[in-house]
Amino acid sequence: MNVKTIVDPFCEKPAVPASSHFADRFAERWRVSDFFELTKPRVMVLAVFTAVVGLISARGELDPARAVIAVLSIAAGAGAAGALNMWYDADIDAVMARTSLRPIPRGSVSRIEALVFGAVLGALAVVALALATNLTAAALLACTILFYVVVYTAWLKRVTRQNIVIGGAAGALPPVVGWAAATGEIGPEPLTLFLIIFLWTPPHFWALALNRSNDYARAGVPMLPVVAGRRATARQILIYSGLLALASELPWVLGFASTVYGTIAAICGALFLLLAHQLNRSIGTDRRAAHRLFVFSISYLFVLFAALLIDQGGGAFSPMRSSHNGRTGGSVRAELLPGTVRSACCSVNFSEV
Repeated sequence: MNVKTIVDPFCEKPAVPASSHFADRFAERWRVSDFFELTKPRVMVLAVFTAVVGLISARGELDPARAVIAVLSIAAGAGAAGALNMWYDADIDAVMARTSLRPIPRGSVSRIEALVFGAVLGALAVVALALATNLTAAALLACTILFYVVVYTAWLKRVTRQNIVIGGAAGALPPVVGWAAATGEIGPEPLTLFLIIFLWTPPHFWALALNRSNDYARAGVPMLPVVAGRRATARQILIYSGLLALASELPWVLGFASTVYGTIAAICGALFLLLAHQLNRSIGTDRRAAHRLFVFSISYLFVLFAALLIDQGGGAFSPMRSSHNGRTGGSVRAELLPGTVRSACCSVNFSEV
């Protein structure tokens, strides 16, 4: 027996404890959650929900499998836009209390990782939508991502008080994408849905910004309350709320929604206007008025689109009218309707910009 024989047993690598494997698996899961957080899941739910309303309202020719792929593609596109937004806005996010715990500011994801992840996810989403549906829908999805990242995030957000007004077009496009996925074209109906979300966006985010103005000012973001003051912002909220209440009746006026929807839209619009009026009267003394309007605005959009979804999906188990050769697609509505409403119900905050 030589020295090596005696020493070798003591030189063997110790077995890795089970706790180490658990820590590795936990770290991997945590990293996945970080990338998922990059996609702004709550905003993604809003995009998917409104896109499904557009898809179902279109009553087009789309089998269930392609419809599911279309919805997943729109979700991936919304997630890609969120990741690219966080990549570009990492400097702003780091100094704002509301966003300082996002993955990039807290160091769990690097900026280059977020850029690659967002770009790849967006490209896959557009290609998948093109293959599953049509080029019109894919082009609209690509435009939505580019508008949100380039026009809003990289340009408008940092230079003008109208950032939310113009940039809101990106968040208003998903129902148009859903409609185009089902029909291959754009009509007046999805444009009314676009207009509703477009007019909803400014009062929703300005109500949030009124109580976060110091945060935006510290980050150098010229949100309306920062550059124009609380009083002017409250007046603009009231104006947009009135326009929104009128626009919300267009689906009923144009005849692709029932009187039940029109009644619900009228009631919700009146409540929205009442809260906006209260905010305009009490802006100098009561910060709670802005919070009440912000919270209600979330419920408002959900109730409005849920009413339209149920209205359009009421015949989910009957043949769907086809704009082409008479093939039916009722099973698309039967398959998408319940899950979409449940998902939307679980999302209670669309405040990520």
